[in-house]
Amino acid sequence: MSGRFITLEGGEGAGKSTQLRALAAALAARGIDVVTTREPGGSPGAEAIRSLLMEGSDDRWDARSEALLFAAARADHVARTIRPALARGAWVLCDRFVDSSRAYQGGGGGLTDADILALHAFGSEGLLPDRTFLLTLGGGEAAKRLSVRDAAGADRMGSKPADYQARLAARFAELAAAEPDRWRVIDAGGAPDAVTSRLMEHLEPWL
Repeated sequence: MSGRFITLEGGEGAGKSTQLRALAAALAARGIDVVTTREPGGSPGAEAIRSLLMEGSDDRWDARSEALLFAAARADHVARTIRPALARGAWVLCDRFVDSSRAYQGGGGGLTDADILALHAFGSEGLLPDRTFLLTLGGGEAAKRLSVRDAAGADRMGSKPADYQARLAARFAELAAAEPDRWRVIDAGGAPDAVTSRLMEHLEPWL
């Protein structure tokens, strides 16, 4: 069976990490070799850059600096983790990828999509997922989940203000609408196992 590259995207509090683990377990139960990873991170070099990106004050980096750091981390992640796994036929499940940069530093930070994709073309040779799931939540439910997470200490990205989060959600929706063959929009509300079932429905043709 050929490898597949699947990413989970969405705003803060949508449950991407939870669904990544559940989806990996469901696929492994089908006998599939699954690699789970995340961004920023996923390789030793990328994890080192992650600490620079996720720690500190909200204004530690401007949008251009963030975009460069994310692109550098992603380049190492792709070269050392994602491409080798795909080459051996594994399915790679990744919590965020380049579309997050397009939304955060693009829709949220004001950079152009062309700039971000140019960095991606150079650093990661333009690799795109076979399937991208956009997990969506109503604003009230997302805020509730974030308030719980904030009590435990939010990172730089999770502490962005409400207007930034709104621009982020709008940009993700635009990206999904522009590439319907790659993206699937998934309601992330309700019980976690119900959300996992919705994800699996869209992967059945490959199984």
